[in-house]
Amino acid sequence: MHAIILFAHGSRDPLWHKPIQAVAERITQRSPSTVVRCAYLELTEPDLPHVADALVAEGANSLCVVPMFLGVGRHAREDLPQLITALKATHPTVNISCQPAVGEQSALLDLLADIALSQTHNAA
Repeated sequence: MHAIILFAHGSRDPLWHKPIQAVAERITQRSPSTVVRCAYLELTEPDLPHVADALVAEGANSLCVVPMFLGVGRHAREDLPQLITALKATHPTVNISCQPAVGEQSALLDLLADIALSQTHNAA
């Protein structure tokens, strides 16, 4: 089984995780056979190791982590690679990959520009 883990920062605000969960729901709507879970770096549960462990226990042999960071700061550059290395050591038989942060994806940058332009054009 292949699974996607949407990995975000986390927040003390209980409503903060809703957009990340909405992305997971859209993935499920578009591809019902795709297993997708959300994980967080801090301040929100569950964390990445717990989600990965649970997915492997459910039979996942391939995990793709999608960092849901717009900016590529210390968490994406330092914390996440360390977490991925630890996951690979914990689950050596599982194929674990990590995409670039969503903020590095040209498709998202184009979409954000389109949203900003549409608001500008609607206001004119």
